[in-house]
Amino acid sequence: MEPETEIQWSPWLPLEEAARVAPLKPGVYVARERLTHQIVYIGMAGERRGRGLRDRLRVYLTGKAAVSGLGEAALDRALADHAWLSKMIQRTRVEGPLRTKQWAQAALTRADLELRWFVTPDKASALVAEQRLIALAEAQLWNRRR
Repeated sequence: MEPETEIQWSPWLPLEEAARVAPLKPGVYVARERLTHQIVYIGMAGERRGRGLRDRLRVYLTGKAAVSGLGEAALDRALADHAWLSKMIQRTRVEGPLRTKQWAQAALTRADLELRWFVTPDKASALVAEQRLIALAEAQLWNRRR
């Protein structure tokens, strides 16, 4: 991605909708809290066997990304929220033990995120663009690499 290249961002969409319509190409995505519009995470997706951004976002919704990227960041924050933990403990009393992926899904629901993205030619370009955006971010991001 050249510095003078204009980025063509998608509109902001709720995470669930973004995971349905995001392109099947590599790119960069940005997550923000829906109520405050505070940007909280910047991530990227490579080719992912021809499923690109859409596959990366879908993995979050399945709960299978509880220990990577945005899924891990949302779960870390949820586990630090005593009120949310109490609610989840009550849920386990009613429903029985929950799978890790259910905890991860609930954490993303708690985060209430919107996303937007742009497409890049390949994984390497997406990684460079992601790193540049993280370096330029003024907000305190949930990203672990900063």
